Amino acid sequence: MKNITQNPKVRSILFMALITLCLVQSLKAEPKPRERNILTGEAKAIELPKVIITDNSWNKLPGYKDRQFWESLPSKIRQDYIKKAEDYLDYEWPVVKATDYLEFIRSGDRRQNVYSACSNALISLVMGELVEGKGRFMDQIINAVWYYSEQTWWGWSAHLGAQKSGSGLPDVNEPYVDLGVSEVTSNLSMTYSLFKDEFDKVHPLISTRLKQELTNKALDPYFKRNDWGYMGFGGGRPNNWNPWINYNMLTSYLLIETDQVKKTAEVQKILSSLDKFLNGYSDDGGCDEGPSYWGAAGALLYESLEIMKNITSGMFDVFDDPLIQNIGKYFYKVNIHAPYFINFADADATTGGSPSIVYRYGKAIKDPAMQKFGAYLARLGNWGEGAMNGRVFDQIRNLGLISEIRDAEANEALVADFWFPDTEVAGARDREGSFSGFFFGAKGGFNAESHNHNDVGSCLMYYDGKPCLIDLGREEYVAKTFSPQRYEIWTMQSGYHNLPVINGTDQMQGEDYKAKNSTYTANSRSAIFKTEIAGAYPEGAKVKSWVRTYTLNRGKSFLISDKYELNSVTNAETSSNLITYCKVTRAKPGLLKFQGDGFELNMTYNQKLVSPEIEFIEVTDRSLKRYWPDGITRIRLKFINPGLKGNQTVTFTKAGQKF
Repeated sequence: MKNITQNPKVRSILFMALITLCLVQSLKAEPKPRERNILTGEAKAIELPKVIITDNSWNKLPGYKDRQFWESLPSKIRQDYIKKAEDYLDYEWPVVKATDYLEFIRSGDRRQNVYSACSNALISLVMGELVEGKGRFMDQIINAVWYYSEQTWWGWSAHLGAQKSGSGLPDVNEPYVDLGVSEVTSNLSMTYSLFKDEFDKVHPLISTRLKQELTNKALDPYFKRNDWGYMGFGGGRPNNWNPWINYNMLTSYLLIETDQVKKTAEVQKILSSLDKFLNGYSDDGGCDEGPSYWGAAGALLYESLEIMKNITSGMFDVFDDPLIQNIGKYFYKVNIHAPYFINFADADATTGGSPSIVYRYGKAIKDPAMQKFGAYLARLGNWGEGAMNGRVFDQIRNLGLISEIRDAEANEALVADFWFPDTEVAGARDREGSFSGFFFGAKGGFNAESHNHNDVGSCLMYYDGKPCLIDLGREEYVAKTFSPQRYEIWTMQSGYHNLPVINGTDQMQGEDYKAKNSTYTANSRSAIFKTEIAGAYPEGAKVKSWVRTYTLNRGKSFLISDKYELNSVTNAETSSNLITYCKVTRAKPGLLKFQGDGFELNMTYNQKLVSPEIEFIEVTDRSLKRYWPDGITRIRLKFINPGLKGNQTVTFTKAGQKF
């Protein structure tokens, strides 16, 4: 088949559509942005220009010359950092060729490994020099500075469609600040701040050039432009790009800008943009992008708010605001049993979170459960035992928090129930404080959420903290992921979620395809989530009503029930799909056995109503293999003779359990 992207006209249309989806796919009509303006309101109330600290005294991080700090770090951490830096002593800084950028429009390959390798080298060299302090890595750091200074653009090729000239190659006359640019800007700004004096000893043009490139490639363009979608000034609802980029730019302005008036204006612009992010957030604080994206959304919002508090001597403080508190609480509420979290949409099935952020966010909002969960995640992931990961700024700050966080009281957050009524996500477990037994999560919502999958009404179910019924997540990102062809990808389709196929028809994408009347009720004995999902299907499904209900009978069973009414019955299949990471076997008619990691469940069904078809699917995608390396199984419970009205239920119980 001929590759249509070789046609320049088709390619232009395709990639303009692509970048539109990529940058603003989350600018959705529901929920409507509300003009809360929490941050600009706080800035006005405290008269920000009068209270903002005018020098770098806000920055309490140790500098290069603070040798007592660096030499007092545990020897294991020092050794790790020095070893990582030594690995890059002979690093050859690669030329970013035109074809590296062009590969995205030729094959859809984002080539992010090309960009991340250089970034990892810079960070490792900087941290190694800070720890060792002998100048051994300085020449390679200077090479890194010169390498980035000579580059046309610091971003990721997948995002070039935001230029007027479109995708393919970066336009030097229109510098665009994307996620990649903001990350490099943050790390180079810290490099400048830490080593300017050392650079000047070698040659004054090193720091002069670096500051010039930071200004031309990132700081000035961001300040002057208001039309980039993620900023939120054009309306709609920004996604995680907004707090992610704003955090990086905030730290960079504070480290580099010397004009106090301009610095204040830059900070105020960032607050205005962050307000657009918050204005689009639901009151319940739910992150429809999922907990793994919370790490770039709610978590980096927190980081910016903490910096704002620091640069105003504590006067800028919004941590008592209910929305800010709810955004934080969301993360620990959707924990299944770390590292597993609820993962609807593109979210990953597991995340380590950021122990430091979770701990400090909990401390800031005075939530002991969140604070203890951060300390728990630190111990779970051996955080603070070796070299840190992440931005230079973040690593240095976290090194100063190791003792506090590792010595703090730790406890996994395992809430009995949660319900986000605006986001329409619910979950429950058998018993508060325990991962033993059943856990389920379910959603209503609509099919135009950020990083959307067609998954209205879907669920996941874990047993003893291990996966049984799953949400696959997403494959490795390619051009198609954020193109008009997104829903050709199998993981995006409702047929590969725990949902019905009705008259041969899957759910449809779009904000009009949504759940109705989603409700959640819970008590000490049970938890029930119910939602009407007929509206998520197009006319071809010929469905008048399809009510999906999930019932957890605590300590006993988990039920999936369907009550439906069709306008007509066609010859096409109607079935209820289940996606599982368990090994599934037929025990006898009406009974399937699910063998999981350390558990076995029975699933009973009415053999007169449905007939199961079991399909094993090998997982080959690199992203999916991180979570489902052994492959997954799809069970299609095919309705034998669906009438215009009917109902059916499947029941999961622990094998051998009697009531």
